[in-house]
Amino acid sequence: MELLRYWRFIKKRLWLIALIVIVSCTAVGYYTNHFLQPQYQATAQLIVSGQLTDPKADATNVDIGAINSNIALIKTYKAIVRTPRIMSKVAERFPDLHASADELIARVSVGSVSDTQVMTISATDTNYTRAAKMANAVSTVFQQEVKTLMKLDNVSILNPADTTKHPGPLSPHPTTNIMVAFIVSVLIGIGIAFVLDQLDNTVKTEEDVAELLGVTALAAIPKAKRHNLADRRPKAQITNLAGGKENVSFDA
Repeated sequence: MELLRYWRFIKKRLWLIALIVIVSCTAVGYYTNHFLQPQYQATAQLIVSGQLTDPKADATNVDIGAINSNIALIKTYKAIVRTPRIMSKVAERFPDLHASADELIARVSVGSVSDTQVMTISATDTNYTRAAKMANAVSTVFQQEVKTLMKLDNVSILNPADTTKHPGPLSPHPTTNIMVAFIVSVLIGIGIAFVLDQLDNTVKTEEDVAELLGVTALAAIPKAKRHNLADRRPKAQITNLAGGKENVSFDA
């Protein structure tokens, strides 16, 4: 019975819920397409690897301990990349990026492939080509500066970001935003409908009477409609009497 009652008040306020959903989804879609700038991301890959002690040695003879040491060192390198020391050098050496050290720190993220010697430097911008140049610039400066900072020459650029690509934007996602707006607006609409139903204390059905008075409704008077009242009005009947006279009678 409770579920039936909830369905009734939702059905009664369905127009309101639909209105809220339509307005919300339209507003979110319009805002996403006209006010949010697309954000593109480009990524450069670096590898942290030690030098072979013997130039004639085969690569398969690399010390496993050195590899593990490089993997552990990546955590330190990830922290170094996004420091003012590195980013100020990038801003100074690559003025065509038109970005300050603080802006570069905000736009650049650093990651790594789990249990490998591979690092990733990603840059985000409203223009993909500029994002790719930014990722490559940070990679280049970091590779050079780490020699001074760590006294190590074990960072190489594995794959620079491709400036010729034309990928889709990282964000925004209009479809996702509209779907989220749809779900949220439906919940808000149902919530408003529930509040309005709770504030409405008028008696509309026999179930309301039974719930209010605590008694069982024995009968209900249906609502009279205008065309039904017209059909029930008395009709005049004219009866011919002997001698050509007419007698008028009315049936109730």
